Formats: sequence, C-alpha cells, structure tokens
Amino acid sequence: MSVELETNKAPFLESGHLEGCLFTGEWATRALTAAVVEPATGATLAKIALADPDQVTQSAKRASSAQKLWAATDPVERALVLAKAAALLESHAAEAAHWLVREGGGAQLKANFEIAVTVKALWLAATLPEQAQGLVLPSVTGQRSSARRKPRGLIGIISPFNFPLYLAMRAVAPALALGNGVILKPDPRTAICGGHVIARLFELAGLPKGLLHVLPGGGEVGEALCCDPHIAMIQFTGSTGAGRAVGQLAGRHLKKVSLELGGKNPLIVLDDADIDAAATNVAWGAYLHQGQICMATGRVLVHESIAARFIDALAAKARAIRTGNPVSEEVFNGPLINQRQADHVRSIVDDTLAQGAVLEAGGKGEGLFYQPTVLSGVRPGMRAFDEEIFGPVAVVTSFSTEEEAITLANMTDYGLSAAVFSRDVGRAMRVGDQLHAGLLHINDQTVGDDVVNPFGGFGASGNGAAIGGPANLDEFTEWQWVTLRDTPPAYPI
Repeated sequence: MSVELETNKAPFLESGHLEGCLFTGEWATRALTAAVVEPATGATLAKIALADPDQVTQSAKRASSAQKLWAATDPVERALVLAKAAALLESHAAEAAHWLVREGGGAQLKANFEIAVTVKALWLAATLPEQAQGLVLPSVTGQRSSARRKPRGLIGIISPFNFPLYLAMRAVAPALALGNGVILKPDPRTAICGGHVIARLFELAGLPKGLLHVLPGGGEVGEALCCDPHIAMIQFTGSTGAGRAVGQLAGRHLKKVSLELGGKNPLIVLDDADIDAAATNVAWGAYLHQGQICMATGRVLVHESIAARFIDALAAKARAIRTGNPVSEEVFNGPLINQRQADHVRSIVDDTLAQGAVLEAGGKGEGLFYQPTVLSGVRPGMRAFDEEIFGPVAVVTSFSTEEEAITLANMTDYGLSAAVFSRDVGRAMRVGDQLHAGLLHINDQTVGDDVVNPFGGFGASGNGAAIGGPANLDEFTEWQWVTLRDTPPAYPI
C-alpha cells in the first residue's frame, strides 16, 4: 500500500517550509543545512536548516520576551489556539502521516496511531488554560493565604526520532497552553514530522510570532539550551546516556529538568495465562515500530511449565510479520532508523547467541531491515537480557516461582514500564505491586500512552518526573505563595 497525500487541498508543508529553513516565528533560511534521508530507500527527502548555539541565544531572547505577553493573554485565547492546532492536524492527518512513514520509517498503522494520540494531546492541552490554577490555604484572621500556579517561562524541549510528532507535542502543547514559550530541538533525522509539522500547525493556528522556535541541530544545540539563562526548564526524551549529560548540565545551571529515558521493560507470563493472548501482546510490544520504543517489551519472563508452548506461539507470530518498505508495501516491520542502530541490534543478537541463547525466529537482516526475532534461553549476564536493544527482538527467559519472576523483572537499572499476564487479576496485581516501574499494565503489553495519564519512570528510565494528564500542571508551572493582609502586622522590633 503506498502512502498518498490528499489531493483535494494545497500541501500543508510547501518548499518554503522545508528547504533550508527553520522556524523562529517565521520561516528563516540558514546556510547550515542537513539532508533528511528516507531510511527505507536512502533517498534525500529535503534539506533542512540546522541551528547553532548563536541561533539558540537569539531565539531564547526573542521567545522570552514573547512569553511575557503570552502569559498575560486571556486563557480563552490560549485555549482557542490549541484547539485550532488540533483541528488543523485532524484536517491534514494524511500529509503528517506521510512524513512519519517516509522520514521515520514506521508502518502506516504506527503513523495513524501517532497522529491520533497527538490530536488527543492537543485537545487535552486546550482544556488546561481554564482549569483551576491555585488553592486557598488555611490562614489566620486578617490574612488571606493562597497558592497559585504560574508559567515557568521559557521551556527547552529536546525530542527523539522514534515517535517524533507525539513525543514533541506532548510537551509543546501543554507548555504553550499554560503560558510558557517553547524552543523545540527535534532530532535532525525526523525534523520535518517532529518539528516542521508542529511549527506549521501553530503558525496556522495563530500562535503569536516568536513564542515557538523549532531549532533542529546536534549536541551543541542541546548544550546551548541547557546553558542559556533565559530557559527555565529542559524537557528531554531520549537515551539514558544523553539524558544523564542533559541532567548534569542543566542542573549545573539550576534549571528544572524532566527526563524521560530508556527502558528494559519486563512482561511476566504466569502459568495460568492465556498463552496465545500473551504471545500476541508480546509480539505487539516487542515489534511495534521495529522495537524502537522506550516502552518496548524488552524481557519476556515466562513460567517454565508453559515456556515451550509460549515460545512456539511467539515464534510463529514473528515469522508471519512482513518486513519491507512501508511507503510502497503494506508491512508492519519497516527499516531501523540508521545503520548505526542496525549494527547495534545485530551485535547484541549475535553476541547473545554466542553466549548460549537459542534463535527461535528471525535473526537476519539486510541493510536497515531486520527480521522480527525471538531469542529463548536468555539469562542474566547475556547482552540481550541486560541491554536496551531498540530493535525488533523478543527476549525470552523462563522462571519457576513468582519470587524468581519478580527478581528477574527488577534486575535492571531501568524502571519505565512493566506488565503481568494471568487469568487471576488479584494474583497479577500482587506480582505487579512488587515491580519497580512507573507504568504497570495487567493483561496488556508494555507499550501504552493514553495522553490523560502521567507518564514517567524511575532510575535509568528518568528522574521520576512525569508529563501527561494531571502531571502537566506540575511540570510546566511553578507554585507561588501569595498572602494578603487587611493591615500590616506590628512586628516586635
């Protein structure tokens, strides 16, 4: 199935929004450019402009000034901008999905899902400006005491390649809705669907100029965001290694930091589970978007009494998944993002097999395409058990007791998502209550985000901060305590 643009309307993104441009409130050309490459074919889709630290400095000054006016804007006006952006994305969903498929290498099914949750994030953000923004506190006679939420100011957002539109928008939308300015640094590999689309949406929605800047670039741009004195907060989504560097640098400048990092997410299949249902869920959680998801099902822990039947069922599902170019074929498994990632996946699989694991399905690839793979007999100390793979590999380990399953599940520095399968929900919850994870799913796989939920992990998966749903007010505003007295107090001095 080829992905076609809608033909009954003008393109949402035209050459003036792509070639050699970045967004500073207007589309600005720059001499520094980079090719946007289609992973499936190696074709150059466009040449976008890249930012540098000087551009960050200029944008931060301008956005900081624009933010003060935006924070004073009527909440209804802010809500309307977010609502318009949501409606525009709904209207231009086919074109946005086209870029997600071509630039990101994801299947059409994944692109459609990403568009849907991004639209939901925008609509949810549109409700934030008119929510209660404070509390009345207990106080003494003659004094009124309250606490109110105020925008933090200017937010620096650094977003990844794997869900580029949603993982940027889930921070951009609530930050803007609550009165902040935003500088977004999308991953240059997916800067169109994860940056230019967002810029164009808010431009058309009537966001004041200079409030949102989209600055693709390398590590030096991220470093400039962490150091700039106009930026109050950094929201980072990406690898744990990069997140450690971001947290350390931003913390040195006393910025609030929200880190959403990697995961090695366990899924426990107890002995009374529905084997086929569990295998179906594992296949989805391990292979969706070629496993390039922080919440991907990274370790499958199966009771020894059903392990053989479960492995057979999972291997059959893996072999049935079609791999190919998602632009020209109806496939579930597309290319990995680049050669470095493909080499990383191959290295972990080959080393784990050399350590004694068994290949049940897949294990082969060509170029950026890698077959859905099942490894069994994987134990602690093997690379596939210990390391985040970020590829289409299901790693199966057997256990004999619930206590052993819990120990194996928690045998990691990560703490993002976890799942338990059992026909006995009470039993599953008892096991789940002992898992170290920010997200827990009973009788579902590990990949899930409904937008309305707080999303975040612990340990190497993040700093305990969460964004989404009720957490957005906590992340993108700060408390101010206000007291009001009828008359000044007479202090004994």
